[in-house]
Amino acid sequence: MRRTSAETKAIILAAARERFAADGYDRATIRAIAADAHIDPAMVMRYFGSKERLFAAACEFDLKLPDTRGMPRDEIAATLARHFLERWESGETLQILLRTGVTNPAAAERLREIFAAQLLPLVTELSQDAAQAPARAGLVSSQMLGMALCRYVLTFPPLAAMTREEVVRAIGPTIHRYLVSKL
Repeated sequence: MRRTSAETKAIILAAARERFAADGYDRATIRAIAADAHIDPAMVMRYFGSKERLFAAACEFDLKLPDTRGMPRDEIAATLARHFLERWESGETLQILLRTGVTNPAAAERLREIFAAQLLPLVTELSQDAAQAPARAGLVSSQMLGMALCRYVLTFPPLAAMTREEVVRAIGPTIHRYLVSKL
């Protein structure tokens, strides 16, 4: 059976996601990903060009940030915290990026790109001073990434055992401060 280009790419990406999740970036190989996809390794290179580009494509992720326009200002931080928890728990892509990003520069760059492209515009919109928006977005990112590392990757007790709402109540005020307090 002959596949379309789009079908072949989708099969490669699915195999890459599974392999990166199982082996991490450094141990995953183009050959192993190709074997998982039941295709020749040359096809992986034809479609993606390099392991780094395959990783970036496999780890494409939409944070699906909530629309905060019109939301009471004192509810935004808790809404963001709750939303990020839901996103971290919705699949492995962000967890793969976080685990891999700790030791791999390409994965760290991908994570930075996702947060900069998606979180910074929201923080800029909320910010009274647009010049401070990058620092504020960085601080919010540090809170969310640090929480995720400890809760989902390192599974630090009792953070890993806390309910979602307990985490929201604990980190929401910090995120609020990062969004609106004087830096």
